[in-house]
Amino acid sequence: MSAEFKTYCIIGDPIDHSLSPAIHNAAFNALGLNCSYIAFRVQEGQLKDSLDSLRAINIGGFNVTMPHKIKVLDYVDQCDKTVQLVGAVNTVNNDNGKFRAYNTDVIGFIKPLRKRKIDFNGFEVFILGAGGAAQAAVVALAGEKGIAKINIFSRNTDRSKKLSSMVEKLGLEAGIIFSDDIQLIASKSHLIINTTPLGMNNEKSLINSTNIRKDAIVYDIVYKPINTNLLENAKTAGAEVVYGHEMLLEQAIASFKIWVQMDPPVESMKKVLFGMFGEPT
Repeated sequence: MSAEFKTYCIIGDPIDHSLSPAIHNAAFNALGLNCSYIAFRVQEGQLKDSLDSLRAINIGGFNVTMPHKIKVLDYVDQCDKTVQLVGAVNTVNNDNGKFRAYNTDVIGFIKPLRKRKIDFNGFEVFILGAGGAAQAAVVALAGEKGIAKINIFSRNTDRSKKLSSMVEKLGLEAGIIFSDDIQLIASKSHLIINTTPLGMNNEKSLINSTNIRKDAIVYDIVYKPINTNLLENAKTAGAEVVYGHEMLLEQAIASFKIWVQMDPPVESMKKVLFGMFGEPT
């Protein structure tokens, strides 16, 4: 075991649902590292003071989740190229007192799709939400070939416009969708992505099963519950689903490597994630 004890955490609000502490602590324990990982609730308006506290205790590093992925940019010392491209942060490493920001959501988002060997040629994509996670998804998708258009729905019109502009700067066609057109656009979409918290409390999805194509792929980044109403609707429609825990695991693996410069024990992380019931299919 290393002599120095290091603490890591995740900041956000809400945070009680987070599985990150269980995943990372399982990895630390499996490798015999003298580290721990905790969840730290940080409400909007408390971000600066909370980050000052993390600096004061010499935090090893931390993950960032809603609603701080964009605002945290104001309080870090350095950003890698992916953060500069996305405009949002989900991982910070404390490098001798300097907070260095990364975005592992990009690789975390795209890896489950690449594992399925998706051919994106001619795809129309529909993204629900326009925050930091949506920005990461857009950057990830821009690296794939053949996508025809990315449509965006968000209740925050300013964010929709900003994300639409970002899509166009990345060389893709963008569209801003309004509430009345959600079902119509969904019915034409090859890939539907939920990047909002909707579903976290078993809320009804904005998209009905009758408006999901049988040959569509439906991706919900909400990972708890595992089967959101959106994913249930996708299964009813006969569509392929991508679970939020897949992105969670992939971004956690990338964050772990940044912090400790080691490959994590993925099977140990999966075991604590799925327990005795095994990975859903």
